[in-house]
Amino acid sequence: MDQPRLIPIKLDNYKPLRELVFESLREAIILGRLIPGERLMEVQLAEEMGVSRTPVREAIRKLELEGFVAMVPRKGAYVASITMKDIVDVFEVRAALEGMAAGLAAERITEEEMDQLERSLVHIVESNSGDDIDAVVQWDTTFHGLIYQSSRNQRLVQIITHLQEQIQRFRMTSLSQPGRTKGALDEHKKIVEAISDRNVELAQSLAREHIENAEQSLLNAIRSERKIADG
Repeated sequence: MDQPRLIPIKLDNYKPLRELVFESLREAIILGRLIPGERLMEVQLAEEMGVSRTPVREAIRKLELEGFVAMVPRKGAYVASITMKDIVDVFEVRAALEGMAAGLAAERITEEEMDQLERSLVHIVESNSGDDIDAVVQWDTTFHGLIYQSSRNQRLVQIITHLQEQIQRFRMTSLSQPGRTKGALDEHKKIVEAISDRNVELAQSLAREHIENAEQSLLNAIRSERKIADG
């Protein structure tokens, strides 16, 4: 049985409807359910998700700002090309930057920041236990943000922040894969231990490995989706 391109939106979520529609469309594009060059018809998408055209229109505008959608004058909205190479490029840069940030944090983190880092782990565990993937993603973002802050390198923080839009494109999809949240949590714990022990080289290595594992999780999900689509 063919997998549906878009899943009807569930309204038992605290997020605004337009945000739910945006996330659903973004994931469909990342995983290849909506293919590059495909025209995005508001009426059709609204019917598939069981919503009105308004949140779909708003979501398409936001997707355009994030580079997922291309607007063609007098023709409409089309899915922009996001290749495997695009994803690999982003993760290569992120792995290098995350490794550097973790290494610097191991040298420079304060006791208060260390406490915040450990508390963020507790929140991730609680969110994962409650199967709240949105909260997991939120606290995962916070966790990495604390490491950036603790690096005490403002230029590094600026570069990673500039990359954040591309990173967020893939974070939800990667963490949604079976077993990935637990794996990421175990990796987080090891990174925190290395930073706490002031082990610069180990913190760098573990942070890079963590990002490489996230990349593999995402690429495996995309390959799986494309295999299903190819029948």
